[in-house]
Amino acid sequence: MTTPERKRFKDWFDEAAANAIGDQIQRAYPDFAKKEFLDLATANLNRLEMMERVKQWSDAMAATLPPPPESLRILTASLPAPLDGTDSVTDGYLQWPVGQYIADHAVDHFEPAMTAMIELTQRLSSEFAVRPFVERYPEATFNRLLTLTSHENPHVRRWCSEGIRPRLPWGRKLHALIKDPNPIWPILEALKDDDEPYVRKSVANVLNDIAKDHPAAVVERGQTWSKDAPAGRAWIIKHGLRSLVKAGHPGALAVVGFDPPKDIAVKLVASPMRVAVGGTLTLEMALHNQSKRDQALLVDYAITFMRKAGPGAPKVFKGSTVTVAAGQRTSMTKRHVFRQTTIRRLYPGPHQVAVQVNGVVLDSTTVELIDRD
Repeated sequence: MTTPERKRFKDWFDEAAANAIGDQIQRAYPDFAKKEFLDLATANLNRLEMMERVKQWSDAMAATLPPPPESLRILTASLPAPLDGTDSVTDGYLQWPVGQYIADHAVDHFEPAMTAMIELTQRLSSEFAVRPFVERYPEATFNRLLTLTSHENPHVRRWCSEGIRPRLPWGRKLHALIKDPNPIWPILEALKDDDEPYVRKSVANVLNDIAKDHPAAVVERGQTWSKDAPAGRAWIIKHGLRSLVKAGHPGALAVVGFDPPKDIAVKLVASPMRVAVGGTLTLEMALHNQSKRDQALLVDYAITFMRKAGPGAPKVFKGSTVTVAAGQRTSMTKRHVFRQTTIRRLYPGPHQVAVQVNGVVLDSTTVELIDRD
């Protein structure tokens, strides 16, 4: 999705954007009370974060449009032309409040809402809008989405999978699907060999979501799909299993071609042994394949960060993939910056650093993180 330059997310929805969407609606509905809409949509705008703004615009539409299903007809008629291709959304972000309106104010109107979402997803996406329909009308919604997996428009096909992600970022969690993902499988089966990488990426993201709660089911599906898999489906499997692979799940690693390491000796050297917050840790990893067969190795490193209450769980960082011939040695170097971020506060103290080969920790050491002078 392309977005306006040098704007925070929430500032996509400023007064100029409110005026633009007001004009858009008024062209489709000349009786639209645009001034009232603008007054409601922009009230206290500077105090609101992005999703609060989107919600306020949705409510402003509800206050100034006829009730559904007439409002859905108007909003659908107001939409810009469908997207040309799958690489860019251009100004489609402006339609986000339309999807929010459908989710907030049109759930009682299944058929016209589905029609509106099919049109909307060809301009931006209806992945957020469809979620309350999945919750209220699960059977009807899944049946409809399944029929749309053969739609000619790739944005519609992608919507069929993206909208049912159990843990869609920025979206409400679909708790029933987190508990039982079985309704999802027919849609993924229908899309697993889609011609569009854009659609296949969504299928992989759904797999990755399911894997967080049902790893064995995703590994089993990956094993089944791997049989005579074309390149596109093989990519889905690998990308869909990425979190399990990173966590060292043996079954997932086996599906993507990494068996448990056999007779692999590893030596880890970390320097410096005391590193300041903001500083760089260098990891030298030497590997020796002492077995009598070549081995494909996925070499990652993991750091157990100190938390306020003590050591946390290891955080795995992507390393390298290498094939080491029988009896041969190889080495690699990784550099890790102990950078303070908004999502990971760093605390001084001992930090264990480990080398993980095909999901198995084969060597580790401890470095001391100190405050910056």
